[in-house]
Amino acid sequence: MRNRMVLMVAAAAMVLGGCGDDGGSSSNTTTAPTTTGTFTDAPDTAPRDAMPKRGTPSNDAGLTVTGIRIGHHPGFDRVVYELGGAGTPGWIVQYTGEAIQDGSGKVIDVAGGSILEVQITGSAYPFDNGVTPYSGPDPATDPSAPVIAGVYRSGVFEGTTQSFIGVNAERPAFDVSMLANPARLVIDIATA
Repeated sequence: MRNRMVLMVAAAAMVLGGCGDDGGSSSNTTTAPTTTGTFTDAPDTAPRDAMPKRGTPSNDAGLTVTGIRIGHHPGFDRVVYELGGAGTPGWIVQYTGEAIQDGSGKVIDVAGGSILEVQITGSAYPFDNGVTPYSGPDPATDPSAPVIAGVYRSGVFEGTTQSFIGVNAERPAFDVSMLANPARLVIDIATA
């Protein structure tokens, strides 16, 4: 246990040591804020861009989506993927022209003016990690969140959970963050 803690601290120091001014270069890979707490604890500012967002899962990640929540905040609507299992998730979130299911190639009919594809990396099949998967409505909807037409489940394929968010706007800005205790992936989509 102690060796594991020392390794985690050493890895964090190496990651943080690389954080600084790199002469203006830019990357689409982000390290999102990680906080603990409730649904409203994610960053509470309106998203600023519609560029693809990426995050890297922990080496021990084996997560399953256990819930999907939708809510409205001033300036943005929020989708929260609640996760059960081990580790922290990674993600690839970006707009796509068509919702195509990984593995089968099946086209999924998604409502809205644009489609935001959410890939949660570091996923596990529920029968592998013993976590009961989300079994709620498909698509999940909430009329209080007008920019979100629906959150559509697709499934897990090769360690990645795929989902699509139907957006009632033409590719608005969005942000991605992660919360801990329990693990959650948060997608904020601008409403203005």
